[in-house]
Amino acid sequence: MADDVEITVADDAPAAARLVAERLAQQAREGGHLVLTGGSTPRIAYELAVGLDPGWNRVELWWTDERCVPPEHEWSNYGMAKAALLDRVSAVPIRVHRMQGELGPEAGAEAYERELGEVEAFDLVLLGLGPDGHVASLYPNQPTLDELERRAIGAEAHLEPFVDRITLTLPMLRRTREALFLVTGEDKADAVARALAGEATPATPGSLLRAGLGPTRAVLDRGAAKYL
Repeated sequence: MADDVEITVADDAPAAARLVAERLAQQAREGGHLVLTGGSTPRIAYELAVGLDPGWNRVELWWTDERCVPPEHEWSNYGMAKAALLDRVSAVPIRVHRMQGELGPEAGAEAYERELGEVEAFDLVLLGLGPDGHVASLYPNQPTLDELERRAIGAEAHLEPFVDRITLTLPMLRRTREALFLVTGEDKADAVARALAGEATPATPGSLLRAGLGPTRAVLDRGAAKYL
């Protein structure tokens, strides 16, 4: 296993989601800047986190990436988090910083740059990992991985659904006190091995993402951890 990532292996996807929910609820109590991501297992974690801490009025919420669709669209990462988390908390977060996917990739990214304002670092970034090793909407061997100046950029999709994206850049995602991967499913086992235990390479964007200000952790189920 990688010596730069703290890995926890749960029995199954619900158990992995539960562990991450506990960490999210802890961050909700502590406050700060929390970055959410999309995906079916994160959705379970969000639903569970509300039960563990229904307040959520101390954190500011951000997103790793977003599809260029309206917030009510079924493909919207914000829309998923709204249904799973925001609509169910007893006190809304102090600020919810939604990526405006409906503006399109370039205008939406520019708007998010402005939204980030003077934010220099996040407290916790939750990350998924695609079967191709992509993270956020940063895909293998794409020029988006080379962006060093901007904090949010537009990106093309390389997996379904094939709609344009807005994504935080690698430098911005690295500016966190903790990076937390949540990955489940045997179909992602190869990507997990490459991202968490292989060499850093643009062919596997997840391998390039480590927290710059604290630990990088990963919570996996047994299927995703198969090749570790």
